[in-house]
Amino acid sequence: MTLRLFDTATRTVRDFVPLVPGEVGVYLCGATVQAPPHIGHLRSGIAFDVLVRWLRRTGHRVTLVRNVTDIDDKILAKAADAGEPWWAWAMANERAFTAAYDALGVLPPSYEPRATGHVPAMVELMQTLVDSGHAYVTDPGDVWFDVRSYGEYGSLTNQRVDDMVAAPEGGSEDTRKRDPRDFALWKAPRPGEPATASWDTPFGRGRPGWHLECSAMAQRYLGDTFDIHGGGLDLRFPHHENEQAQSRAAGHGFARYWLHNGWVTQGGAKMSKSLGNGLLVDAVLAQTRPVVLRYAMTAVQYRSMLEWTEDTLRESEATWERLAGFVERAAEQVGPADADEVARVELPAAFVEAMDDDLNVPAALAVVHEWLRAGNSALSRGEADVVRATMVQLRAMLDVLGLDPSSSTWTTGAGDQRHAHALEAVVAAELEARAQARAARDFATSDAIRDRLAAAGIVVEDSAAGARWTLAQTRADT
Repeated sequence: MTLRLFDTATRTVRDFVPLVPGEVGVYLCGATVQAPPHIGHLRSGIAFDVLVRWLRRTGHRVTLVRNVTDIDDKILAKAADAGEPWWAWAMANERAFTAAYDALGVLPPSYEPRATGHVPAMVELMQTLVDSGHAYVTDPGDVWFDVRSYGEYGSLTNQRVDDMVAAPEGGSEDTRKRDPRDFALWKAPRPGEPATASWDTPFGRGRPGWHLECSAMAQRYLGDTFDIHGGGLDLRFPHHENEQAQSRAAGHGFARYWLHNGWVTQGGAKMSKSLGNGLLVDAVLAQTRPVVLRYAMTAVQYRSMLEWTEDTLRESEATWERLAGFVERAAEQVGPADADEVARVELPAAFVEAMDDDLNVPAALAVVHEWLRAGNSALSRGEADVVRATMVQLRAMLDVLGLDPSSSTWTTGAGDQRHAHALEAVVAAELEARAQARAARDFATSDAIRDRLAAAGIVVEDSAAGARWTLAQTRADT
């Protein structure tokens, strides 16, 4: 089966055929670094991480470009309120986003360009649009795209120009614009803005419009025409509509497929700071393991809304424990599999079919759970060959989703591991003493050791292969 993806532009599921066989170029609208990330901000990063992993697993060389918008109205305003230089404010929040992506196992992009580093490319694109009659200059530093000059404007979102609302820059009362719907390519400095937040151009001093930067950076790293443009559903209009218009008006083919992920919602409303319902990633990770949050964000098909409730993490924790628990018990019984073996194994046909069906992760996870049940049965029967084969398949499928329990992303932390090593050594000594007490039929001592470990939050499970231990779930986990 060929990979099929829902193309927002045509509103159909299409066979995915790369522009260059075996190679895929993806542009993903990244963060506007005005504040630290909440979990809603990470939905697109995780959704497109799964796409990239699947494309690479199926033999494609993927170039992923994920931009950083490090200058805009909100960044300037919030930095001023905080008494910080705008560039320092943007960098601090960019680092917070990077830390969140890393914590949740999102693979780094091939390139991560910042808007402020690509002003010459934006000026070049503006010049092309002005020279071709698709853009015009009003006051020095203000450059506008003429939406009526491009006959296909509105095609991405299936709208007529006359039905659209005025562009936010200047609004409908701005008499500088030829049409209220014309949008800004370049903005003249506003009173009170720092001089460092503007650049000299042939059209006057100013700073980038939001839409212009993505067109310039996509062309810079992926060429005039590339395969996939992605982002959150909220970006379809006006951002992506405007990107497409200005790029194609300049003579570029731009994106051949448009993919948009659904939101994280609470009570049916899009998660956002303006609604007061944002859950900062740092706050969530203070009480939840990163892999559990990753599972919760991955398990829903990328185009669906993810309704966030108090049960979301609890259910993800329980599911993750079952998956990771099997892999751990299987490795104890038959030995671990190396990464090369996991990478080479042929995936189950049903899993492949689900992933090729517009990245249908829920259906893919159903296959994972079928294999999990079979693996647990094989474990109980002591069927070593079946256990090993199942473990490798399970890890391979989960690796596609960024959830391989044996991946170094989840088995080692980024910080000091001495506490973990010390805990493991102490518990191992206690379990050895308990085993000796049981062998001597000193059950009082054996029970006392088990109770002591339980009081410390250590759960001991006895099996035919010997005792194993896990950390008890905390109140936050449940």
